[in-house]
Formats: sequence, structure tokens, C-alpha cells
Amino acid sequence: MSEIKVIDTTLRDAHQCLWATRMTTAMMLPVAEKMDRIGFESIDLMGGPQFDVCVRYLKEDPWERIRLMRQRVTRTPMQWAVRSRGLLSFDIQPDDVNFLWLECLAKNGIRRVRTNDYLCHWDNILGILHKVKELGMESVGSIGYCLSPAHTDEFYAGKTKELIERAEIDVMMIKDPGGLLTPDRIRTLVPAMRAVLGKVPLELHSHCITGLAPLVYLDGVALGVSQIQTSIAPLANGQAQPATQTMARNLRERGYVINIDDALIDEVGEHFRRVAENEGLPLGVPAEYDEFHYQHQIPGGMLANMKFQLEQAGLMHRYQEVLEETARVRQELGWPVMVTPFSQLVGIQAVLNVVQGERYRTIPDEVKKYALGYYGKLVAPVAPEVLDRILTNGSPKIALTPQPLEPAVPALRKKYPNMRDEERLLRYLYAGSQVDDMLAAGAMQTEYYFDKPIVRLLKELAKRRNPARIYIEKGSTRLAIA
Repeated sequence: MSEIKVIDTTLRDAHQCLWATRMTTAMMLPVAEKMDRIGFESIDLMGGPQFDVCVRYLKEDPWERIRLMRQRVTRTPMQWAVRSRGLLSFDIQPDDVNFLWLECLAKNGIRRVRTNDYLCHWDNILGILHKVKELGMESVGSIGYCLSPAHTDEFYAGKTKELIERAEIDVMMIKDPGGLLTPDRIRTLVPAMRAVLGKVPLELHSHCITGLAPLVYLDGVALGVSQIQTSIAPLANGQAQPATQTMARNLRERGYVINIDDALIDEVGEHFRRVAENEGLPLGVPAEYDEFHYQHQIPGGMLANMKFQLEQAGLMHRYQEVLEETARVRQELGWPVMVTPFSQLVGIQAVLNVVQGERYRTIPDEVKKYALGYYGKLVAPVAPEVLDRILTNGSPKIALTPQPLEPAVPALRKKYPNMRDEERLLRYLYAGSQVDDMLAAGAMQTEYYFDKPIVRLLKELAKRRNPARIYIEKGSTRLAIA
């Protein structure tokens, strides 16, 4: 049997799905060298959401995270996930900004770049793919899977063939952000794509939202998938990827070669189990099958963040209503793949429709730009009556026809003359004081400390309401608090 290569998603997509992207650099570093020795084809480290959370919430320099990881991960290529021409934002960025970003990624230690355009408007990413190869990095093209009348096997095969012919990619990936693939569909989709791929390897990425991903992986491998994306349990299952441990065991049972170190994987898994316990973070558990998921198709990472944001706004009681509206809005907007940025613009529009009680009364700028083709040619047209409301209620500042973007790097360097390109790019993408606030937080914490038992005890005591007395006793020492 052939060898199946494993791409690890623990440090990017897994905690994005299960921990709302809140894994810190200090949580990663203690096991970085072990992960480097496991034998992964690549370690998927960062993408737009990780950069965003580092700057906005963790107050960590994301470039420094890459550098610190590169010091410890010297054998395994670390991967960056590029989202079309948008980098960290929904908006399309000038080509020279995207190219400078890739140069900084290569300089700081990224050796594999996976890029996608979920409208399959390949003009958006051809320049990026060519630049990746020019910089000596491995180039991974991807095509986003979803369910709609427009997204047929013939559509996917045709778009795969077009990308192969127009770009020199090293790997082609099926990216199923919503965990929507079923064993039945993978049995027709993989052969259709393999028929046009030639010698280009096929990689598979899915989520366990419906519980079917492990079966989909097994059937995909049997049909010609040679690379799979998994995460290390307990940061697996649930809304994340299938568990590396389980997939390796099952594939070996079928006779495939999986050259990864099981003992090291278990050590890394135990580390993250302890981190989860220490921080009060959830562990991934197998999900029950949910037929309704195939209607709204919201990906794992967005589901976690949507629940968190609805809870913060006191709107969790309307969660099911939002999911139902999301399914309706997606159909009306021409069946976009539910993945960033389109899942967010569909989800935000759905929340506005539900909360305001009038559908499409408020139109986010991104929704109007999407409908007008700012992000590329749509797979299917927007419903006419909805398009009318979008054009009527959307911002009049958005031109009906997208205009070419002017180069931005010369002005950026002139504005910030005594600054590294990495910081310039952050200041270009983040408004206000966000970058200054991140820098003001000081040096990044690189050591992770597990709570001592006494600290954990005090934390638990702090959760109790007005205890009358507290006794702590060890040996001959007794502490009484009344």
C-alpha cells in the first residue's frame, strides 16, 4: 500500500474551531520541537484569523510567533493559509501588498503556502501562486467544497483543470470548511478531480461537524487522496479535523503506510489536554449527526465564534433563528461557499435581518461589494429582489463598478520610513491604535506555566458565593479564613 502524508492543523484550524483561536504562543512552544520530529508533511501554523487574534486580543506580535516557531521547527515546513487577495481583511488588497506579505512570510520561516479563492475566480490568486514559487515555497492550490445547485462534480473538475493549466501548483487540496462532505459525495468528487490532476497530489481537509469526516477521509484515500489534514486529539473532532491518532490507526489497519511517531503525538496531545484543563477550555468530542447543518453550512471556526458573540450580546436564545436565516440568505446571495469572508458576510447579514426584524434593512459594505463583484465573478446570481434591496440600502459610497487598485507599498514605506516591512504591513491593515496597543503589551510571553494545586484551589474557591469559612490544611500547617 502507498504512503499517506499527514498535514497537522492543531496549531491553526483546530484551536480556531474549538478555542475561538485563543491558543497563545506560550502554549505552542513547549511542544514545537516534538511536533517537528513527528514526521508531518507540514505543520499548518497560521492564517488571517490567527494574525487577527494575535494583534487584537492576545496582544502578541504574530510575526514573532512565526520566528519563535521557526527556531524550534527546523525539519517540517510550516504552512500559511492565504485567503485570495484579502490577506487579513474582507477587502481585496493591492498586488504589491500581497507580494510583500509573501516575501515577509518567506523571510520569517514559512515554507509552504496554501491559497484559495472561494468563488474559484482564479484571476485573484494566479499572481500569488506564481510569487510563492518565485520565493521557493511549496505552492498548494485549494478549491472550496459546499453544497448548492451550482457546485457539481463537473464544476469542481473544470475549475481544478483550469487552475492546473494556469498555475504551477505542487499540491491541490479539497477544502471542506463546513464538514459537508459525505462518503457518497467523496466517491464521485475525488475521481472527477483525479481525472484532471495528472501527477499533482490531492490533499483533503474537512471538519467533524457532522461526524462523517473520518469516513470521508478513508474513502477519499481509497480513491486517490494522498495527503490528509488532521489535528492531534484532544484538539480534534467536534468542529475541528479528525484525530491524527484515530486516522493513523484506521489507515494502517487498511494497509497504508503512515510515517508519524505515535509516542510523540501522545505527548503533544497530553500537553494540550493539560492546557485545556488549566485554562478551562473545551476538548474536542465526536459530534452527533445534524441534518440541518447541510442547510446553513456554517464552518466550524465560525460556529464557535458566532456562539461566543451571541452570548456576549445576550442573544444566544436566537441562535437557531440565526442559523435558519443564514441558510436563506446564502441561497439569495447566489450560494457562496460558507468560508471566510463569505460565511461572515452571510452570517452578519442574517444576524441583522433577525435582530432588526426587517430583512436587508441594513446592508454591510462587504455584502454590497460581494453582490457587485468586487471579490470576483459570482458562481450564481443574487436573487433580483434581494439585489434591489442591497443596491437601495447599501452605502452610496460604493461604486457600482469595482475600480483597479493602485500600488500601496511605496506610500506605505514613505509613511513609515524607519520601520520593518512586517510592522508596516500590520499598520496598513489595522486601523487606530491596535498595533500600538499590541506593542505596548511588551515582550511576548514564551513560557507556559501550569497552575500549582494551591492556585487551582484558590481559583475554585473564588467561584463560591460568600463561603462562611475556608480551611486549608497540609500536615501540621492549617490556614483558617472566616
